[in-house]
Amino acid sequence: MRSTPATYTGIMDEIRKLFAKASGAPASLFSFNSEGSCPTCKGLGVTYTDLAFMEGVISTCEVCGGKRFREDVLHHQLRGKSISDVLEMTVEEALDFFKEKKIRVVIEAMNEVGLSYLTLGQPLSTLSGGEGQRLKLAMELHKDGSIYIMDEPTTGLHLSDIGLLMKIIDRLVEAGNTVIVIEHQSDVIR
Repeated sequence: MRSTPATYTGIMDEIRKLFAKASGAPASLFSFNSEGSCPTCKGLGVTYTDLAFMEGVISTCEVCGGKRFREDVLHHQLRGKSISDVLEMTVEEALDFFKEKKIRVVIEAMNEVGLSYLTLGQPLSTLSGGEGQRLKLAMELHKDGSIYIMDEPTTGLHLSDIGLLMKIIDRLVEAGNTVIVIEHQSDVIR
């Protein structure tokens, strides 16, 4: 529940630095895993109720309203947005919001692999297998000289997603990488 696209890709560190610079507060204040986290839900945004022999209940934290941060942290803003507002942005919205190169490169890669609809603060545990693979691929798009082995990467993908995957594979190869694909899907083999 703690890992998100922003933390997985490493841009959360840059986002925290931006908020710290804009507010004069320490960067750790803008972490839902640290100093700025809601004391009730410990930065998860939800609380768990154990019902002994029945299925437990997950509910939105009553103190922070699911925002994960203490109220005083949410008063600090960057370009009119709180840290919670930024984490609720989709990748597509973040492209318009961030101009900083270190952040934009990552967000552009996420957009290129078809993840424009994900929010920056969405728990990775809610991503499908295909979304998780594309997030990993987004982190690889700017590397060269690597070898990638993909075992049936189209399993479970919609036909439109297969086309997108093929474009990503082509891009990896064009960048100087070696891609080995083990696949039974005839369009991919072609």
